[in-house]
Amino acid sequence: MDIRGHAAIVTGGGSGLGAATARMLAEAGAKVAILDVNQKAAAEVAIDINGIALHCDVADAAATEAAIAKAAADHGPARILVNCAGVGPARRIVGREGPMPLAEFERVIRINLIGTFNALRLAAAAMQGLDPLVDGERGVIVCTASVAAYEGQIGQAAYASSKGGVVGLVLPAAREFAQFGVRVNAIAPGIFLTPMLLGLTPQAQESLAASLPFPKKLGDPAQFAALVRHLIENRYLNGEVIRLDAALRMAPR
Repeated sequence: MDIRGHAAIVTGGGSGLGAATARMLAEAGAKVAILDVNQKAAAEVAIDINGIALHCDVADAAATEAAIAKAAADHGPARILVNCAGVGPARRIVGREGPMPLAEFERVIRINLIGTFNALRLAAAAMQGLDPLVDGERGVIVCTASVAAYEGQIGQAAYASSKGGVVGLVLPAAREFAQFGVRVNAIAPGIFLTPMLLGLTPQAQESLAASLPFPKKLGDPAQFAALVRHLIENRYLNGEVIRLDAALRMAPR
């Protein structure tokens, strides 16, 4: 799909991978709506890219439906959805204080997996009624998984479970939406310089980079955004989860 002139939605677009993706889409000519629980951060990015920022908890059905409707009222129905909203707290299943509180596991699943599904279902419902473009394409959805979906470390049980769910969602969604000309793919990033890692000391960042086969550098969110762009523009990519990780395979801890 040619990005120019189309409406796009980026969840979690106020920072990190989502912010880089929102900037890329705007530079490519899209009209971008950022959905984020951090209204201030989303607004700052939206001002930079001449987009709009909408406060939204992606796991809240009514709030997400209202945000997508507002985005459509301002920009027209979205043909592009990029799901970047997510959280990644670390906690052992059974730690020194006993078993992990069930509410903490539920929160990660709710935001990372249910939130992804929620935005996907609502965006796809709107896309299926749009006029077809080249090759009958009507829309593109890109989700964010993680290498933790395949090699979750100790303390990542909730996060790995949620991202494994995203991986499992891609193919059945792509198969179901094929009849409407809506493609679904995902990216499984490795270690990227997101706000969480930027809080580490330079020495800690260097140590993480040294664990990567090649290149021995932490991922730049712009590299994630570049792959999102390729997934949107390459009409033959569908139903895929692509690792973006410098050949990293996570150790147990």
